[in-house]
Amino acid sequence: MMHESHDPASDHSAAGREPAVDAFVAGPAAEAEYLSRVGDRVREARARRGMSRRILARDSRVSERYLAQLETGQGNISILLLRQIALALGLPINALLRDGSVPSEELLRTTEYLKQLPAEKLQRAREILLREFSGADPAVRRRRIALIGLRGAGKSTLGSMLGERLGAPFIELDRRIEQHSGLGLSVIFDLYGQSGFRRLERECLEQVLQQYPAFVLATGGSLVSESATFERLLSECFTVWLRATPEEHMQRVIAQGDMRPMAENREAMAELQNILAGREPLYRRADATVETSGQSLATTFEKLRAAVPGA
Repeated sequence: MMHESHDPASDHSAAGREPAVDAFVAGPAAEAEYLSRVGDRVREARARRGMSRRILARDSRVSERYLAQLETGQGNISILLLRQIALALGLPINALLRDGSVPSEELLRTTEYLKQLPAEKLQRAREILLREFSGADPAVRRRRIALIGLRGAGKSTLGSMLGERLGAPFIELDRRIEQHSGLGLSVIFDLYGQSGFRRLERECLEQVLQQYPAFVLATGGSLVSESATFERLLSECFTVWLRATPEEHMQRVIAQGDMRPMAENREAMAELQNILAGREPLYRRADATVETSGQSLATTFEKLRAAVPGA
């Protein structure tokens, strides 16, 4: 597909155009690199959410063929045209793509400033913002323990043990979602898709935060991929990542009698590895990490107990 011609009314002399935009329009290598980055981000986001391409196609009503093209850097050329407009306006492209009201100039300036910070300073900036503006009571936060990690990490077993140890209720967020909706998780996904499930997940998390001053919460493995919900969890709860290898995650799920990870999917292990790789930077944001691979339940629980304040 070729570029659309410019609107004659918008033509300017060469001297009057933005050099950055001219360089972008004239550079096919830059276009290919940009489309490749867009494809990488789509693929990484899909992996973090644990979604197959088929499921994403169903929920987005975009063909698997187009998704495959997008993820391999062959997306529709209109993406490039939108990027040209954003560059000409001096805006990041996400400012044109976002839903809702246009972000304030102050928010855009703050975001651009934060982007320039190295990783260690960015983490410190986030901690300062949470401390100053989240409104969360640090003492209350330490009494709310949230376990994160992939399915098969031991969140239910270890969470139940920790709740008993602390004298706090143990809550599984997925079960709470089922009770709230009156539907099983698979039915929720079939009827409402990923976005519908995420709305229910956030609603139920808010209910738990309002109802209980202290608890141990086992979250779904993909909660971390929903940034607003995960930020809420991080600000209100002391979070622990229960970490294991992909092989051990798979073995534990199968040992529980669930063969779905292997059903009609010869590349299940490769997909699991991709999911973990995509989510690992998010899981690492937890307050503590407990390694669960190759250890007895008793040993792992002692490590968890040592990591949690007051346990």
